[in-house]
Amino acid sequence: MAGINEFERLALVASSADKAQEAARHLADAMKWVPLEQADAVVVLGGDGFMLHTLHHMLEIGRVIPAYGMNRGTVGFLMNHYREGGNLTAKLAKATRIAVAPLHMTAVTQDGAHHVHNAINEVSLLRETRQTAKIEVSVNEKVRIPELVCDGVLLATPAGSTAYNLSANGPILPLTSNTLALTPISPFRPRRWKGAILPDHSRVTLRVREPAKRPVAAVADQKEVRDIAEVRLAIDEASELTLLFDKGHSLDERIVSEQFVA
Repeated sequence: MAGINEFERLALVASSADKAQEAARHLADAMKWVPLEQADAVVVLGGDGFMLHTLHHMLEIGRVIPAYGMNRGTVGFLMNHYREGGNLTAKLAKATRIAVAPLHMTAVTQDGAHHVHNAINEVSLLRETRQTAKIEVSVNEKVRIPELVCDGVLLATPAGSTAYNLSANGPILPLTSNTLALTPISPFRPRRWKGAILPDHSRVTLRVREPAKRPVAAVADQKEVRDIAEVRLAIDEASELTLLFDKGHSLDERIVSEQFVA
């Protein structure tokens, strides 16, 4: 079990939403906060979107520390319930750790340029025009679908499986499942292909066919690259992130419940 002094220095970040800013004002005097660069962990006030923003920011500055979210947003699937009062340092010391490894995307454009981005939720390929996309799907260097005719296709992590992936009728993945969801977006052919659940050590390559007539963009969370020729995807274990959850916060129950929502 984590020691009670492990998270002595905490940073506090909040989204611009009114609820998050109000909560930040309440917590401002609760303890001595430090800048993110000096903290042992960060308390995140907002929703899932702001949590993803915070995680990306830590990756960009090279300061990756455990993140404890409190929901002051809309969905809050990755967040704990917000409660005022209590010893935050002790609460974080007792929290359950969940590792979240982002996807590493290498996108090659039609002019041969390489673009590298991480995605905590998903990487999606989307048609740029009214023409449907044609995409070759390979897993572990083996072509699995020579030509997927569709609006697009995405690869989602467990953390992102309740986001765009769920809207595209993809499966919800438990955060500890060590799997990825490969999900088509409005597939036309093959009509009956509903996607695949892959081990998270899989390597996925998506190649665009007829790119001049059917241009495709790739989006890694919010980072977009247009006129794609090929996208290579794999889990980036070196950039693993840590989310902290209260002991009574049952992620498994939330995942099960989400699948029975009408």
